Amino acid sequence: MFWVLLLLPAWAVAGLSCLRLCLAAVRAAAVDTTPADRGHALTLYEAAFLSGGPRRVADLTLVSMARQRRLLLAHTGWATVVDPCGRDDMERSVIGAIGPTGQSRIAPVRATAATADAVRGLADRLVGEGLAVPDDARGMAAGIRRVRLAAVVVCALGVAALAVPLPADEPRPLIALWFALPLALTLGCLAITRMEVHPYARWASPAGQRLISALVRQAGDTADDRTYLTSVAVRGVHAVGEPGLRAAFAHREEYAEGHGEHRA
Repeated sequence: MFWVLLLLPAWAVAGLSCLRLCLAAVRAAAVDTTPADRGHALTLYEAAFLSGGPRRVADLTLVSMARQRRLLLAHTGWATVVDPCGRDDMERSVIGAIGPTGQSRIAPVRATAATADAVRGLADRLVGEGLAVPDDARGMAAGIRRVRLAAVVVCALGVAALAVPLPADEPRPLIALWFALPLALTLGCLAITRMEVHPYARWASPAGQRLISALVRQAGDTADDRTYLTSVAVRGVHAVGEPGLRAAFAHREEYAEGHGEHRA
């Protein structure tokens, strides 16, 4: 009966992961009941937050200032202030994150600017308008990952149970069937989630996603700097066309916070 000791954690992992996903889905579904009628289109900062969260807002601000030649983003991953006067709270947050020396690595600037008061205020306003997903309802993606992991764990435990020597009176098909039940639970939960709550994103509520789609359609009718920045807001730095800027942002993930010293 050693396989029973493996079956119990299989059920526990499957049951808990599916329960947490169901609770996250209930919280996410409640977001769509919040009134979200707006009489104007999203700003670029709002679109950036709804598409990629706080760090996307920081990325958009950096790219926007660099295109206006008020901030120099070197291909080595360093940011240098050219114009120290920010035109809005987001730009002032980026300049403040760079520091008094006027030069810093892009990675810590991005991280600091993403947690600034200006970004938190933007997030609170979007949540209040029903366009952004509240923090307590942002667990859909994590919940789906946990259920997927649980399915893998159940399979591994089932294989382990079938691999051990068994008495002749314990048929392997019956044991496989017992492990197939929690596996079916996880796979069924994933299938239902895919059909019912797949439209929910990590940051934008369904109403927010509709406004993002409208903004993209509107931007597609023109070919100016705002269209370019709209692509950056929605798609991230992958939409940056300039090789120098792309190289500058390529250093974001390579930078280690413990080695972030300012250059002279």
